[in-house]
Amino acid sequence: MNLLDSLDATVRRRPDHPALQWGSRSMTYRELREAADRAATVFVDNGVRPGDRVLVMTLNDPGFVVAMYGIWRAGAVLVPANHKLQPEEISHIVRHSGGVFGVASDAVIDTARQGGPEITWMQTGWEEGDFDRAVAAAAPFIGGVAPDEDYAQVLYTSGTTSAPKGCVHTHRGISALSPNIANTLHFTPDERFLMIMPIWHASPLNDWLLTTMYIGGTVVLMREFDAAELLPTLEKERITSVFGAPIAYIAPVQKAKAEGKDLRDFDLSSVEKLIYGAAPLGEDQARMLIDAYGTGNFYQVYGMTETGPAGSCLQPSEQLIKAGSIGKGGMFGVDLKVVDDAGRDVDADGQGEIWMRADSVMSVYMSDPAATAEVFIDGWYRTGDVARVDADGYVYIVDRKKDVIITGGENVYSTEVEDAVMAIPGVRDVAVVGRQHPEWGETVVAVVVTLDGQHLSVDEVRKHLAGRIAKYKIPREVIVARGLPRNPSGKLLKHVIRAEVNS
Repeated sequence: MNLLDSLDATVRRRPDHPALQWGSRSMTYRELREAADRAATVFVDNGVRPGDRVLVMTLNDPGFVVAMYGIWRAGAVLVPANHKLQPEEISHIVRHSGGVFGVASDAVIDTARQGGPEITWMQTGWEEGDFDRAVAAAAPFIGGVAPDEDYAQVLYTSGTTSAPKGCVHTHRGISALSPNIANTLHFTPDERFLMIMPIWHASPLNDWLLTTMYIGGTVVLMREFDAAELLPTLEKERITSVFGAPIAYIAPVQKAKAEGKDLRDFDLSSVEKLIYGAAPLGEDQARMLIDAYGTGNFYQVYGMTETGPAGSCLQPSEQLIKAGSIGKGGMFGVDLKVVDDAGRDVDADGQGEIWMRADSVMSVYMSDPAATAEVFIDGWYRTGDVARVDADGYVYIVDRKKDVIITGGENVYSTEVEDAVMAIPGVRDVAVVGRQHPEWGETVVAVVVTLDGQHLSVDEVRKHLAGRIAKYKIPREVIVARGLPRNPSGKLLKHVIRAEVNS
């Protein structure tokens, strides 16, 4: 099914139901569909043709959703871009994706234009920009809908200049996600989903926005996450479901306690699903959040950008007895197994790499056939995550082959940060690893070797890297070392460094 067909099905069922709400304003499904037709005309009038890639770099704006459906209506391909990226990083995505046009929020439009001066950018936001005005004035697009097998998205696993990977997904693949997510997490047409994480992220976009659109619920937009506003918004808007990294739930608890407030002062009776991902919760943390929010309705989801993301789910009844696990097997529509180095399935108490297969798995890494071939074996996607399986078959991630640091739900690739740190005068060698953190999942740590052992402070590193890489990638801690462990071929022994940093 084309993703426009999925929206059309919802329009026929619930044309006048609110699809989006932002502040005091809203848009029904009928209005969204009509806006998509007009947005397609705007793109076509600006030279966008079927198969072209269009960047959308926004905060949680209604314009993102209108642009997304308009891009698909025009037969083009959506390239969501991280609104926190710096010009050099944006430039790389524009060039690597072959982007021909862009839409950006008012807050980041200048940065977008600096990074991609070779393409035209239009502005959107909670207040009207030229994109929104053009959409309102345009005639509806007349033309066919792209075939199901056509590319719908290029999702970047990281906005890097060193080794980016663009995961290319088809309409058919992404449309397969929503029924499975809805069944696994019991979504209903009465859903009021609060979008607090960046809408361009793979999971907020494909798992939660599109599933809510599929089921006919309402997506309530919080433009940017604000810990002080989460609880009041859950109460005021009678939210039924929300997704965030663990820190998104922990931070409001900490803030309330610091201000002498009790979470039970807020009426959270409407909330049926507190969904989290990016990092597991330990038993103590899980117990604290269940007590603080007054509900056991927490769900943990695990997945990869490459898989849609689809993966596994730890249900509410399992949060304490299997704390730290990502669940048992795959969610609906996903086959998940753990495989040892010999390619054998791992039984109880074994360890290996997580492999998954599902209709929502990407087609290819864009312009990278070697990397594509490396991650697929007989239809299975190799995640690069090493996990153990307990006696009951529950899976626990223990390491990452790819050395990805996940901090507050953001993926940080250590090699990109290492390249940036190496450009600092006086740095001779560097390894970037994650330090486990109870709230952020991990924090970024740079272990550096300097010329003559000279001191290098974290403030100096931050000063040098500001404006070069996104803020969340900049190390929060710097450790000066005499040397770094390497194997005979010169490769950094990251597992040794990580163990020492976390000891």
